[in-house]
Amino acid sequence: MQEPDIPPMPTGITSLDPVLEGGMPPGSVVLLLGETGSGNREFVYSSILSLAASKIEKREDVAVLPEDICYISFTKTREDILGELSLSFHPDLVSSASQIQFEDLSQLYFDASVVPVEWYSGADFLTRIQKKTPTTNIMVQLASTMEKLAPHSLIVLDSLTDLATQYSKTEQWNDFSAFLKGLQRITKKWNTTIYLPLTGGILDRGRETEIADAVDAVLLFRWEETPGARRQRVMHFEKFRGLMPHLEERDLVKFAVRITSSGGFEVSNIRVVI
Repeated sequence: MQEPDIPPMPTGITSLDPVLEGGMPPGSVVLLLGETGSGNREFVYSSILSLAASKIEKREDVAVLPEDICYISFTKTREDILGELSLSFHPDLVSSASQIQFEDLSQLYFDASVVPVEWYSGADFLTRIQKKTPTTNIMVQLASTMEKLAPHSLIVLDSLTDLATQYSKTEQWNDFSAFLKGLQRITKKWNTTIYLPLTGGILDRGRETEIADAVDAVLLFRWEETPGARRQRVMHFEKFRGLMPHLEERDLVKFAVRITSSGGFEVSNIRVVI
């Protein structure tokens, strides 16, 4: 499946990593495309918390752990994210968040919006003007932040929806698209895994397809009706560089999933869902 001297990056989701034969190929940019509430955000949370816990425990059964786990937010503070984790998961799981590096780019994001400064910045006007330069924009700062991380890390961009909508104008979209293609290229050099959560249906279909074409893997999260009109979260592997042929050979491309406070995101049946 891949070179023996380049081990996969585990997701930390114990019910999923065996399906992926240990994890994701190094240098993967992974699009997590999902309907609202369908599980893509819980996938991210479960993955980073589980891997952070493994780093604390120094688990020998996990062959490779990311050097850095970095959560980069465009609209939320570290406290907002930790609060959401605390409401969703067991305290034992959330306690591992001490191993996660949080980077808050929300000031740059909101500086380019009509949101009142008082809503997102505690700094006084003079301090903000002194820090801001004509060349500063969120993608420049994002690239600078990622370049400072160690190779073979795990990076979360929360969320691609926020970034994409800010660059949705035609003249800016080309810059955004080029950035994604450059990101997909440099991650191979870094051997770093990047999660890109994207809420489906906000961008038009053509732009969603363009994003999907620029990444290594596309995991689709959606709701499906089951007998008895019960809704079920489902995860599809729509694209996966280096893994898709092996998954298809074993009919492992579509799974029912569940989310619990104790275990987080779990694949509830390791088989195809008809």
